[in-house]
Amino acid sequence: MSTTAKPLHIDIPVKLAEVKEVYSIGALAFEGDLPASLFHLQLIENDVSDWKAKAQVVAVFHTNAGHMTLHDSAYNTERHVATGNPYKTLVADLMKRGVQIELCGATAKGHGWGNADLLPGVKVNTDAMARTTQLVQEGFVKITE
Repeated sequence: MSTTAKPLHIDIPVKLAEVKEVYSIGALAFEGDLPASLFHLQLIENDVSDWKAKAQVVAVFHTNAGHMTLHDSAYNTERHVATGNPYKTLVADLMKRGVQIELCGATAKGHGWGNADLLPGVKVNTDAMARTTQLVQEGFVKITE
């Protein structure tokens, strides 16, 4: 996103004491060259930090976005490139900030990925639909990306 020097008045300031969100990330939309889902996760983590809020944020990658959880060589094989995973640093930073990164087990099985193919710290759930349902039933707000 571009930065602006123009004044901006916030009409509806938001400050939350607690945040419980699950991001269902099944495909990539971009804000410039940055996947919008990663930008939004960074944004909410910045807000949580500013608010000093209690937070549980889970990002469930599945379907056409599952490859974002792969380490370099698995990413290269899956995407037919030699660049490595360009998102690995952003994903690792989100995990350091407290976001739980999960991969859909059904997506992993469909692509032939194992745990050894994943970035360190990525967890595998049964499948994205069951996990998202579970978290919504536990009071998480679902964000679809």
